Amino acid sequence: MPEREKPLVWLRGEIKTPPFSKDARLEAGVLLRQLQLGVSLGLPHSRPMPVIGARCHELRVNDALATWRIIYRIDRHAIVILDVFGKKTARTPKNVVDNCKRRLSQYDSLE
Repeated sequence: MPEREKPLVWLRGEIKTPPFSKDARLEAGVLLRQLQLGVSLGLPHSRPMPVIGARCHELRVNDALATWRIIYRIDRHAIVILDVFGKKTARTPKNVVDNCKRRLSQYDSLE
């Protein structure tokens, strides 16, 4: 792996067809690959999620029947995937935020 390429660390969720369409799965894969290579993504693909924690973001993947979100944190040596879910409202559900914070706390305690 090149020095600047970061591995993905999956704490929760997966991207597979179904429930993602093939096109949405491919788009998610391309966006995650860009993150691994150090590309800084902004709107409309990604937005910061400071309510979850420092360096946390939400990837946006629009699908024909759903809008998918991938919550992630950019660490020095990895991209940490905190959750993958279908989003139905403008606000991120409180249980998703709470679960992501808990997963990060557990992950950070292992380091």
